[in-house]
Amino acid sequence: MPSITRRRSGAADRRGGVEAQILDTVTRLLAEGAGFTELGVQRIAAAAGVARSTFYLYFADKTQLLLRLAASMSETSFGITAAWRPEAGLDGLTTTFTDVIATYRAHAALLTAVQETSAYDPAVRDFWNDRLEAFRDNTRRLIAAEQAAGRTPADIDPAAATRLMIDGGDRFLLRHVTTDDGGRDAAAARELAATWWYGVFRRPAAS
Repeated sequence: MPSITRRRSGAADRRGGVEAQILDTVTRLLAEGAGFTELGVQRIAAAAGVARSTFYLYFADKTQLLLRLAASMSETSFGITAAWRPEAGLDGLTTTFTDVIATYRAHAALLTAVQETSAYDPAVRDFWNDRLEAFRDNTRRLIAAEQAAGRTPADIDPAAATRLMIDGGDRFLLRHVTTDDGGRDAAAARELAATWWYGVFRRPAAS
């Protein structure tokens, strides 16, 4: 008697394969220079080798597809940054930002699409802000812990500092990977790390 479980697994594998095919196709089209706004569902479906109706079996619309891609990228980036601890010092933070820059560079076209779409689509704007909030929350907790330990000045406002660090850093990273060919990645990682380290975590106490 055929296995019902195996049959369902095969269907799930096929479904996952088609979904991944569509996601990979959009990633490729963006990397090739296609603008997300002008990238219609019909073109996506044709390039992925599926029917337009098949696209809608997996995604409600283009926005949902974009958010799926952005969620995967941000999870990777968050995993990198969340692993850093102040005990690793400036060198460890520099290594962290080197890895983050590599992730941003690999997804530069996707991040550009998110930024452009955020300008007119509240769903995308709110989604990306919610994603950044995970980074903000992690950084706020690190600052507060360092303050409690007496290693970071008590007069630093964790909320204000974190918004500057995360929101400013996100914009800096996107601009860097879209305007630099990679030759200054090491310098960008070093300067961003030093700004965080000496500007907040080890800022001299006010006299």
